[in-house]
Amino acid sequence: MNGRERILNLVKGNPTGCEAADCGADVTFFDNAPPAFKEERSLLRDKATLASLRAPQPHEGARMSNRVRAVHELAGAVGHDRLVEGWIEGPCGEAAGLRGINRLMIDFYDDPDFVHELVDFVVELEVSFGRAQVAAGAEMIGIGDPAASLIGPALYDEFIRSAQQRMVSAMHDAGAICRLHICGDNRRILPAMAQLGCEIIDVDAKVPMAEARRAVGADQVLVGNLDPVRAIYEGTAETIRADLVACHDEAGPLHIVGGGCEIPRGTPVGNFQALVNFARATKPGK
Repeated sequence: MNGRERILNLVKGNPTGCEAADCGADVTFFDNAPPAFKEERSLLRDKATLASLRAPQPHEGARMSNRVRAVHELAGAVGHDRLVEGWIEGPCGEAAGLRGINRLMIDFYDDPDFVHELVDFVVELEVSFGRAQVAAGAEMIGIGDPAASLIGPALYDEFIRSAQQRMVSAMHDAGAICRLHICGDNRRILPAMAQLGCEIIDVDAKVPMAEARRAVGADQVLVGNLDPVRAIYEGTAETIRADLVACHDEAGPLHIVGGGCEIPRGTPVGNFQALVNFARATKPGK
C-alpha cells in the first residue's frame, strides 16, 4: 500500500459521526454515502446518560485517532505546499447526533438546561479533537454544524453561537485558522456567523451569494456556492464556468471556488477541472 492509498484508507468515509461513534453512539457507516444515526437508539435517548458520559480522548477512539493519524500523514506528505484541513463537528450537529435531531429540537423548548449541558460536553469533546489535529499538522480546522440552519436566530443566539465562538477561539489559540460550514438556508443567522471571527465561511447553494455577501460584509472570505448536483455533477465545463462567473461577480474578490456542500462521488473529472481552471484564472495577481 503506497502513501496515498494509506491516507485514503485512514480517512475512508464521511467525517461526520466519528466523534459520536467513539462516544458509543450507534452509527452506521457506508462506503459511498453519509453515515446514518439511528434516532430510536441514540446514545442520549435517556437524558440521564449525559451525567456519566466521558468525552473520549482523540488518540483513544478508533475513528478519532484515525483522523488524527490521517492528518499527520497527509501533512508529512505535502509539507507546506498544500493547506491541510482538519475537521470537527459543531455544537448543534454533534448534539443532534448524540441525542437525536428530533429530540434535540424539542429539548430547546422543553429542557433548555439539558441542552446547555449537552452543548458544553460537545465543546469540550470537539476542542480536544481539534487541538489534536492541529498538533498533527492541520493548519485549518473546519467546523461543520449543519443542524444549526434548522433553528432560528433566537435559539442560535441562546444555545449555539457562544459555543461555536468557544470552538473558534480555541482553534485560533492552537494556531489554526477556521472555516465554518452550516448547510442549508442559513440567511437568518449569517450576520451572527460573521461575528465569530472565522477566516472562511461556506455558503450553501440555497443561499444567494449576493445576499451572503451583504450579510457578512466585504472583508469576509466566502466559499461556494454552486449547487453540488445541478451545477457541478450534472453540469458541463461551459455551464460550470458560467455559473462561477456569476458567483464570483456577486461574491467579489474574497471568494474561494467551491460547491455549496459536498460534491457527489462520480462527478466527471472534467467538471472538477473546470473548477480548478476558473480558480487559477481568477487567482489574485492574474
